Amino acid sequence: MSDYTAIQKDFYRESGKWLSTFGIWAKCINPNLHYIYVLRKAQTYKKKSIPGIFWRIALRHYQIKYGFQIYPETEIGEGFYLGHWGALVINPKAKIGKNCNIAQGVTIGQQNRGKNEGFPVIGDEVWIGPNAVIVGNIHIGDNVLIAPNSYVNFDVPADSVVMGNPGKITPAINATKGYINNKI
Repeated sequence: MSDYTAIQKDFYRESGKWLSTFGIWAKCINPNLHYIYVLRKAQTYKKKSIPGIFWRIALRHYQIKYGFQIYPETEIGEGFYLGHWGALVINPKAKIGKNCNIAQGVTIGQQNRGKNEGFPVIGDEVWIGPNAVIVGNIHIGDNVLIAPNSYVNFDVPADSVVMGNPGKITPAINATKGYINNKI
């Protein structure tokens, strides 16, 4: 599995199949996968190289077209999965682990003042439901499910479910079981 590229691993999450370059291009009719493809290409090249400039211009076009605001500077682990397209904002300084699912309407952002001033760090195998908001210098552990419409501005330990606004943590060993498919 280590011989596969980040793009192949991201696309594997959608279908459970390892795809050739042609198979990946064929899947790019899906806006979520198309955006991930362009994002990963923009992350591959140096910012000021010719291919880097090309892919960043392409990424900007698709940010506007699809409503995803994810930047090449954002550290995102392999096996990244976008559940639905539209209205998604991730701060470029946020860090996201492997095998993470993010639904539509999610904001992963910066807090500009107070004790949690800064950016979130999200662990591996985290499922983030529609319209959830995660802000500040906080750490989300591995195997965490963040329920739809939750507001999270506090640290969340591994193996937990977070629900509500304000969010409340419930320990759960199998928090993301059945939510995160085709793990890499």
